[in-house]
Amino acid sequence: ATWCGPCIIEYPEFIALQRMYGARDFEFVSISADKPEEHDKALAFLKKVQSGVSNYLFSQDDKYALIEAVDPDWNGALPYTLLVDPQGNKIWSHQGQVDFLDLKRAIVENPLIGRYY
Repeated sequence: ATWCGPCIIEYPEFIALQRMYGARDFEFVSISADKPEEHDKALAFLKKVQSGVSNYLFSQDDKYALIEAVDPDWNGALPYTLLVDPQGNKIWSHQGQVDFLDLKRAIVENPLIGRYY
């Protein structure tokens, strides 16, 4: 969400991680929680940071529909980060600003997307 300070601050790090781990069997995806009438703000932000990840704009006013669709365990706090393995299983999630060392560790320690050179 463009109104979420921590989301804006950490977003460039996700772009860097996509570049770092882009050859592995997963991808970073962002979902903007901006209201539908504010999608222009989200698109302007994505262009400004030259986002290289898949981006989706949530198109409803009901934020609870987004929460339920993404992860029923999510309490709605932003930012919300979720790591899903190739089979669609949640392997890591975090509510609030991410410690990127923890996220990198979750990536490389996962047997399906983990360490390889």
